[in-house]
Amino acid sequence: MILIDPPLWPARGRVWSHMVSDESFAELHAFAERVGLPPRAFDRDHYDVPAELYAKAVALGAHEVGCQELLLRLTKAGLRRRKAAGRRGAVRR
Repeated sequence: MILIDPPLWPARGRVWSHMVSDESFAELHAFAERVGLPPRAFDRDHYDVPAELYAKAVALGAHEVGCQELLLRLTKAGLRRRKAAGRRGAVRR
């Protein structure tokens, strides 16, 4: 299932949501492509979704959840990838 939290995260002059899958990265990447997100929007275990694409993601089937629920479900699914100590997050697919 694809999950998305509300657009609450300010960065680079915009407001962002996080989008994850509680099933697989393959599901997440395929869904992100349908939303129109570029691969560079993927950060370790989630996609950063600009506020202007939030409604599209929901219309395509992303389930709206709070930030804590999103993190809990991602962790429970075993898909949480923490940032390595001393490293800035490198984008991986």
